[in-house]
Amino acid sequence: MTSTPSAAASQSPATPPHLAGNFAPVGDELSAYDLPVTGAIPPELTGWFLRNGPNPQDAASPHWFFGDGMVHGVRLEGGRAVSYRNRWVRTLKFTDGIRVTDEQGRRNLATGAANTHIVRHAGRTLALAESSFPCEIDCRPGHELETLGPHDFGGRLATAMTAHPKICPTTGELHFFGYDSTPPYLTYHRADAQGELTVSRPIDVPAGTMMHDFHLTGRHVVFMDLPMVHNRDHAGMPYQWDPEYGARLGVLRRDDPYGEVRWLAIDPCYVFHSLNAHDDGDQRIVLYVSRYATLGAPSPPCLWRWTIDLAAGSVAEEQIDDQMGEFPRMDDRLAGQPARFGHVTAAELPGTGAIPGALIRYDLRTGAAARYDFGPGRTPGEAAFAPADHRPGGPGWLITYVYDATTDTSDLVILDAEDITAGPVATVPLPRRVPYGFHGNWLPDPAV
Repeated sequence: MTSTPSAAASQSPATPPHLAGNFAPVGDELSAYDLPVTGAIPPELTGWFLRNGPNPQDAASPHWFFGDGMVHGVRLEGGRAVSYRNRWVRTLKFTDGIRVTDEQGRRNLATGAANTHIVRHAGRTLALAESSFPCEIDCRPGHELETLGPHDFGGRLATAMTAHPKICPTTGELHFFGYDSTPPYLTYHRADAQGELTVSRPIDVPAGTMMHDFHLTGRHVVFMDLPMVHNRDHAGMPYQWDPEYGARLGVLRRDDPYGEVRWLAIDPCYVFHSLNAHDDGDQRIVLYVSRYATLGAPSPPCLWRWTIDLAAGSVAEEQIDDQMGEFPRMDDRLAGQPARFGHVTAAELPGTGAIPGALIRYDLRTGAAARYDFGPGRTPGEAAFAPADHRPGGPGWLITYVYDATTDTSDLVILDAEDITAGPVATVPLPRRVPYGFHGNWLPDPAV
């Protein structure tokens, strides 16, 4: 087993921000069992907390977004932290060095980094990155998060898949899209509750833009065509901020998936992540996003609300808070419905330097915000919601990994979602540092 570099040891004056400090990768895979616990893990929690993120196997990457995917998982059962393990997602890029785009510009969607998210639908657990097909992971009891291989929906998927698909809690359908740097620049997809791909339709947009996320409501799909425009000559990421491109939202009716997409202009901005969206009557759609004013210069993300008025053909834009917050999440059982609560994470991003790490929970009905600060040097990642019972919007917990810069260690931390200011109900010290990453989920064991 190779040695694992500490965050401090990995940093030098020449180290780029996305490989320095706790952005630095770990160098090996580990399994550990019967983890110690401070506090009490809620006994209702039986399943996996999994989080994906970039961890280049050669400890080098030209951008944070490009490193090989690594899944960090903690298994909880009946009040115990049964195990921890981390595993690289063994894509064709990882095992054989096959790139998504070859030297002739041809794309191989069966490879990629698989480093951005991990979701479950129709019995499959999928590691996602928006450049390629999903990669299936084995999360069955007794298995070690092994990679099963690329998943292309039985050969029906012909584009990449976003890392932010939406599961409709009413129908069980999986809604997603793929974007590209060549026409068709955008394609909308839908899979039914059994995982069969049923809809794939190109959507006409003027250029290839970096479309990371979108919105789903009970009656609509809403796309965000924003001014991060493809430029293969741009250093680092092949996308460049271009406010002259403009910004707009595209509304498609779910009951007419091949119908007209109606576009409405908004102020130039960028959004990596949406919190939620819902219909408000017949003519209004309410969207919540973590919004950047620009990606061309430092611009902290904050929570905003957009209200689409279909009758007037306009969008009202409103900043909800000025506290920095990214990685917005909620009780996913209310996706596309008027959920009352959501939360964001305040955390270090590459190049921002250390900032006070916190979780902020919003009451979207009243505008009230509750904040829990983790203390000096302690930085949380994205927090997933784990429900306490069968009631959508009811009680539950927020689960996240927290890095402690003073000890160069990481913990699994569980907070009561209804009272985050009370601090953790349980803390599980982990046997290794968990580098900063992207997204994950609480995946409860299926009911039997």
